[in-house]
Amino acid sequence: MAGNTDEQYPRIFLYRRLVQAKLFIDAHYAEKIDLNNIADEVYSSKFHFIRQFKSIYHKTPHQYLIAVRMEKARELLKAGRSVSDVCYAVGFESLGSFSALFKRLHRITPLEYLKQQQAIKVQIQESPLSFIPACFARKSGWL
Repeated sequence: MAGNTDEQYPRIFLYRRLVQAKLFIDAHYAEKIDLNNIADEVYSSKFHFIRQFKSIYHKTPHQYLIAVRMEKARELLKAGRSVSDVCYAVGFESLGSFSALFKRLHRITPLEYLKQQQAIKVQIQESPLSFIPACFARKSGWL
């Protein structure tokens, strides 16, 4: 039984460190994040850390960072922030690279996404019932 505990302790320690690294990325996505520093925080070499992180989260730390930044960018654009404000708010240093990556991932430019979200807000104000599923509206007696 003691051997089993000894084998599990390093694994639990490793998972805890990887979760800490993920939470660090979540909290500091807008900053310039150095992978070497994160690897040092989890007491691992950079390449070993990348492999371990990917085995748990199915993305490299860099891919995860980009995913977090893009999700936050979509939220900010949906809230009506300008494309340039969003670009710098989520940690990109170049508007061109931000826009190109956003388009590659979402098949729409950030400006088109912003305009699309603004149009949806107008439609919701003009016709709110059209955004409620018909089955729910019928059940509630709205139709």
